[in-house]
Amino acid sequence: MTLNQLVFRSMVKNIKHYYLYFFALIFSVTLYFSFVTLQYNQTIATTVAKSGTATAGFGAATYMLYFIILFFVLYANHLFMKRRSKEIGMYQLIGMTKGLIFRLIALENIILFSGAVIIGMVVGFLSSRLFAMILLKVLEQDAVVAMTFSVEALQQSLMVFAILLGIILVQMVWMIRRMSLLSLFTASKQADERVRRFSPVQMIVGAVGLVLIIYGYYASTQLFVIDMGSNLLLKMVVILATTIGGTFLVFRFSVSFVMNLIRVKKNGHLTPFDVLAVTPIMHRMKGNAKSLTLITVLTAVSLAITTLAYIAYYSAGETAKSSSPTDYTFYDDNGDAFLTALEEEAIAYEMMTYHLKAVTVSVKDLFSDSTLSNNLNQEDTEIPVIPLTDFQQLAPNYSLATGEVVFTNYNNAMSQLMPLQSDRDVTVHAGKDTYSVHVSDIRKDYVLGGVISGGSPILVVNDDLFIELVNHSEDLVWDTQHSITILDHLDIDRTEQLYNETGANHHEFYLEDEDGVQQLNTRNQVSYEQARMSTIQSLGVVIFTTAFLGLAFLLATGSILYFKQMSEAEEERDAYTILRKIGFTQQEILRGIYAKQLFNFGVPLLVGLLHSYYAVKSGWWMFGTELVTPLLVTVALYIVMYIIFAVLSLNYYKKVINESL
Repeated sequence: MTLNQLVFRSMVKNIKHYYLYFFALIFSVTLYFSFVTLQYNQTIATTVAKSGTATAGFGAATYMLYFIILFFVLYANHLFMKRRSKEIGMYQLIGMTKGLIFRLIALENIILFSGAVIIGMVVGFLSSRLFAMILLKVLEQDAVVAMTFSVEALQQSLMVFAILLGIILVQMVWMIRRMSLLSLFTASKQADERVRRFSPVQMIVGAVGLVLIIYGYYASTQLFVIDMGSNLLLKMVVILATTIGGTFLVFRFSVSFVMNLIRVKKNGHLTPFDVLAVTPIMHRMKGNAKSLTLITVLTAVSLAITTLAYIAYYSAGETAKSSSPTDYTFYDDNGDAFLTALEEEAIAYEMMTYHLKAVTVSVKDLFSDSTLSNNLNQEDTEIPVIPLTDFQQLAPNYSLATGEVVFTNYNNAMSQLMPLQSDRDVTVHAGKDTYSVHVSDIRKDYVLGGVISGGSPILVVNDDLFIELVNHSEDLVWDTQHSITILDHLDIDRTEQLYNETGANHHEFYLEDEDGVQQLNTRNQVSYEQARMSTIQSLGVVIFTTAFLGLAFLLATGSILYFKQMSEAEEERDAYTILRKIGFTQQEILRGIYAKQLFNFGVPLLVGLLHSYYAVKSGWWMFGTELVTPLLVTVALYIVMYIIFAVLSLNYYKKVINESL
């Protein structure tokens, strides 16, 4: 028999083991080639050119995607080489040298890998237009995407996958050369490390792991608490170290210890459920601790990144309101031409007018944390103030008692970093006069445009107090903000042109320089649609690339879990044969398998979800204004994908059990 014939027969024999690996490899190549092709697509390049970080984002995501594929292929190849250890041992027994065995398996892998790369590139080219259309949809851009073949993308993909193939071959050489003949016949039946005995030390170490995880969660909630003596980078390193280290200790010690306690309480009376669920988990956990920790961490990282990107994208509309609470905003009388143009074009609109004044307030007295107030040592802050009657345009039923004020427009990252506390007294300064008022509430209503507020809170006071503040001021004059809401959204495009052409977006104001001289300053007030589209265009590429990476992470982690279950099912085939011969039915055996699969897929997913939740919760407000919906959507997608892999694993177990007799 020639080497080529042996390779062909070996591939046919192992196709039942390789089919999902082959499919996953094709899917990985498809993702990579599609992603690289997008970078060289002229339509996409022109569209995303408005975002300065788009090119860098694509490049970084390409490297990340390649790392995921590399990790997945190396891990999967290691598992399959371990499963074929007895076959390799048989080759040695019949006189084949290790060099010849390597040539056999290398040729087999080269054929398999090359076929996957070719098929993946063809599918990737065909699907690149679909991905391009998805990206344009995310960016809310209307453009025709042509299917263009990129020689640069082909060359780049061939180069990186040739490197990957070389790394795989090196891994195979290392595994074949280091394993003895005896170990080859026993490798597939041995876990990486088995539990020999249990001691109080194991229980203590497992408890330490739980404490480390809990501490990491707590530290994540304190990550952005302002403390002048703290180091943000050090905090992040401590959180990562405690969370990852605690996860490893829990998987390595705590789980197997608990399972052993359950087994001991049975006093030797073990049911098929115990044999097929509790005992395998107990004996394999220490050997699987590293892989489960890695899968858990990868799941948490990918889910957290995807969720944060989706939060930013999902919150684009709310974020735009912080710059322009209504469709259009102009100040004083510089919008008269804009209003005239709207009348001439018969564009229906509603307008709200706010009378503004700048005062200084001892805002630090409202900090909920006294340590924060002392550390900042902040002087009085200049903030805008508006009368109650103007604020009632937004909240018609809102009222204030004499001496009461309310802070509003405080709905951004600053409100999370430096939360204000209501039901406190503050001092307001207007000129040489000082007023002590009581803060009755802290609200989040968007009122003023970004040119005036700058993200700071604004003060709402009774009309009488507002007049006093105006009359007693020495250097500040009245300002008026006009907020326009277009009633028919179909008129937005034309209104956008009029807003810019008439100069209504142009705002002039005076600021004192260091010498006390009034200097004229100018700023442009963006419209709501401009602010929203700016966020969409800057974050659209981010959410698209993170979704790509998240899909690749899911594919890698889910496939690895499935491959490990395939290996364990083959190792336990003899046990199923014994159970079937002594009279246990398939359903009785499957009850234990169900529990085992629930643990193997559910625990990494659950712990990964907890890790990602606390990671996202610690700083989600820096990315947007909405947490619940983006988090639920991304979590649901991950759960569905894990369920799919768990079902595939159960089906494979059913097949093995059916074949056990």
